Amino acid sequence: MSPWITVFLKEVRENLRDRRTITSALITGPLLGPVMFIMLMNIVVNRELEKADKPIAVPVVGAQYAPNFVAAMKGIGIDAKAPVSDPEGAVVAQDADLVLRISPDYAKSWSKGEGVQVEVIYDSSQRDANTAVQRVRQAIELYAKREGAMRLIARGLSPTTAWPVQVAERDQATSQSRAALMFSFLPYFFVLTVFLGGMYLAIDLTAGERERQSLEPLFANPVPRSQILAGKLLAICAFSMVSLLLTLAAFSTAGLFIPFDRIGMVLDLGFHFAGTVLLLMLPLVVLLAALQSMVAAFAKSYREAQTYLSILMIIPVLPSAMLSVLPIKAVTWMYAVPLLGQNLGIIKVLRGQMVSGQELGLVLASGFAAAAVAIGVTAWLYRSERLAISG
Repeated sequence: MSPWITVFLKEVRENLRDRRTITSALITGPLLGPVMFIMLMNIVVNRELEKADKPIAVPVVGAQYAPNFVAAMKGIGIDAKAPVSDPEGAVVAQDADLVLRISPDYAKSWSKGEGVQVEVIYDSSQRDANTAVQRVRQAIELYAKREGAMRLIARGLSPTTAWPVQVAERDQATSQSRAALMFSFLPYFFVLTVFLGGMYLAIDLTAGERERQSLEPLFANPVPRSQILAGKLLAICAFSMVSLLLTLAAFSTAGLFIPFDRIGMVLDLGFHFAGTVLLLMLPLVVLLAALQSMVAAFAKSYREAQTYLSILMIIPVLPSAMLSVLPIKAVTWMYAVPLLGQNLGIIKVLRGQMVSGQELGLVLASGFAAAAVAIGVTAWLYRSERLAISG
């Protein structure tokens, strides 16, 4: 059996007994995050759907001045509640999502054919009220447009006289691309999962063994250190890949718990998506394993290595986090940038589009090239006799 395979099997076997490694690589990272997100989205979506289906009860100040308006609002699901003495205070204190206020001269102005004003008092910083505010605003605009058309018809004019230009919207977004907006953070999750999946293993296989003084006997064997490094890197990559597979499996269940069909979305996280993500992330798995081993080689203790890798984690995670909130227009050369290429490729597949052969080739070539450089530096560190000495 080749030495690197022996080292690989040894490290995997030993770390499968380590609860800390198993918890981080196979439970906390790959499963806890997706489960919590899916549960949260399920609650949020169902809550918003429930709000959309039920009539909204809105306090109306001055409802007696506009009985026809109040009746029309009730017909489209906006019920008038008893007025409040301080509308602004009630909204700020969140006693009401919004309050309508009708002017006392509403009836007089209406009878003259003049424009009337209905105040919508709300707090835009209260996200929970946004759905109700939007529904009420749309209802008022619909009522105003209908009554305006009736006034024009009564005067022998076409209703289009008041609206000479009409907007005809042609939304090119598909049901899957809309769902991609909700899951635009997935590249961030995948990168974080791969990093955490191999982090504790990388620490233990380098700084941990150095602290336990077990690295020196290992290096004393008549085996090239490159073979030892290869076995250790393969073990780290194996744990990272299993962690990524578990994350993909967890997110693939999202459609079972989030009612996408009721919100006009389709989310396909099946085998095609998972296979493409695995292929795109493969060079990144190797690159992160090499970087983690390289950084851990500078540490003299487990705790010191843990500190170094916690700082290192910011580097791969930050671009994914930024791209999830600051989308950019993808250009072909961007796929040749490690991390950026993975992010763009995953988002493209998430939107239901195909990653071209050129784009995939750039991601793989640049990723493996960067990984080769990192492995080369790590191999150079492994040739140093100081690596085996603790303290």
